[in-house]
Amino acid sequence: MSEPQGSDGSNSTQRLPVLEKTSDTAADTTGQGQPSSAAYDPLPILGAGEDRNGRFWSARRVPATVLALLLLVGAGAFLYDITAVRADRPAMSWRKSLARQLAERPLDDTWVLVGAGVAVALGAWLLILAATPGLRGVLPMRRTHVDVRAGLHRAAAAMVLRDRAVEVSGVQSVQVRMTRTRADIRAVSHFRELDDVRADLDDVLADAVRGLGLSRPPALSVRVGRPGPKKG
Repeated sequence: MSEPQGSDGSNSTQRLPVLEKTSDTAADTTGQGQPSSAAYDPLPILGAGEDRNGRFWSARRVPATVLALLLLVGAGAFLYDITAVRADRPAMSWRKSLARQLAERPLDDTWVLVGAGVAVALGAWLLILAATPGLRGVLPMRRTHVDVRAGLHRAAAAMVLRDRAVEVSGVQSVQVRMTRTRADIRAVSHFRELDDVRADLDDVLADAVRGLGLSRPPALSVRVGRPGPKKG
């Protein structure tokens, strides 16, 4: 085989120039020779003592829908009757009967008192719904950023405590009842001393409650017993 020769008849090999990418070139993503960074605004951090988080407010969709439908039906019926009267048509019989009953019945009549009691009860119920947050099943968690709120369902919190409790040596089964302010744990131990099991459960569950990151950690109530006699 013949090898390529130069103009002077001798063998020559030229090394092609290699373009090495510098750090400035690698950082250049905009094509203008300057490093590019995405616009990023970090979340504002809460100060000390500001990490408390209140309860989540319920949307109250069902009560609001029921009240809106009742108002719509009542307003529609009265509007239709008033329009019929304005059009020189007789008023509906139910409105005549209602007006007569309201004019003739005394204030101490049984039906008047019953109607007033129902109206007061409905009004008090609506005021309570408007003044209370609801969502009792969601436990608020501590806030680390101003614009971020998090909550934990009570069932999920109870499951975490139960899973941590069954890891303790000697524990056979665990039942957890979780409320907004209290966690009742009932454990069954089939070996080891009950006092030792209780001490380990106190330590493990206290650490588990801290790990939940709740804004208001619930109080722990731990009970340990032996399994009951087998039936049959």
